[in-house]
Amino acid sequence: QVQLVESGGGSVQAGGSLRLSCAATGYTYTGYCMGWFRQVPGKVREGVATSDSAGTTNYADSVKGRFTISSDNTKNTVFLQMNSLKPEDTAMYYCATGPSNCGSWYWHEYKYWGQGTQVTVSS
Repeated sequence: QVQLVESGGGSVQAGGSLRLSCAATGYTYTGYCMGWFRQVPGKVREGVATSDSAGTTNYADSVKGRFTISSDNTKNTVFLQMNSLKPEDTAMYYCATGPSNCGSWYWHEYKYWGQGTQVTVSS
């Protein structure tokens, strides 16, 4: 079955960087139709970065220019490089795939999810 396993979260100071990884198994990985989402307790899960079937990437306005989604198809892994981190980036980060609409920005359209990795940014 499809499994997604995130890693790379942690605690950093504002201005620092982290790279999240999401290893995918159980299906034919293409690097497309992947999404990174984040959630703060009490708030709705929000899209951070997605890739569609053409390889086009999209980013939330709040992370544009700071975050980059990429894929290593030899390792069946999607990454989220996060630079210039801010305290407001603090959240649980999830990777997802299997969207009913590839490249979708809506978390409820994704079928498969990882367990999440916590990112905490201190000021």
